[in-house]
Amino acid sequence: MADAVPIPAGPLVASPSSEERTLATLAHVLQLVGWWIAPLVIFLLKRDSCFVAFHALQALLLQIAYIAIWMVWMVGWFTVMFTLVLMQASSHGNPPIAMLMTFPLFWLGAVGMWMVLLVAAIVYGIKAGNGEWAEYPVLGRLARRWLKIGPGGGAL
Repeated sequence: MADAVPIPAGPLVASPSSEERTLATLAHVLQLVGWWIAPLVIFLLKRDSCFVAFHALQALLLQIAYIAIWMVWMVGWFTVMFTLVLMQASSHGNPPIAMLMTFPLFWLGAVGMWMVLLVAAIVYGIKAGNGEWAEYPVLGRLARRWLKIGPGGGAL
């Protein structure tokens, strides 16, 4: 009995295979060109792999959040533009300076949202390629809860 190996306290989780790391990386990176479709396809095809499913679900949730924020952003933009046009129609003058300044501000906000998405996809794609269970700040906990996995891939 002197040869007995102690059993670790937590559940044993195998490190992800090369194929799993590649698919998890693709789930993050392909969202830049495939929007929500690419992470969804990867999630549905490799749902049996906790590592791939976790990363694909995070990318999918990020795309859903991005689309929701984009829709709110566009509704706000249209509301401001129509309000300014209606105010201008009543005064019969030149376009107000607020209208000329609003479009670039909304455009900068849209570009800023895209840059955040780009950086997140690249950073978390690299982490997934390294085999890390890196999670997005809010969406990672949500993905873990939905997939019922703990930190490091262990079951809850």
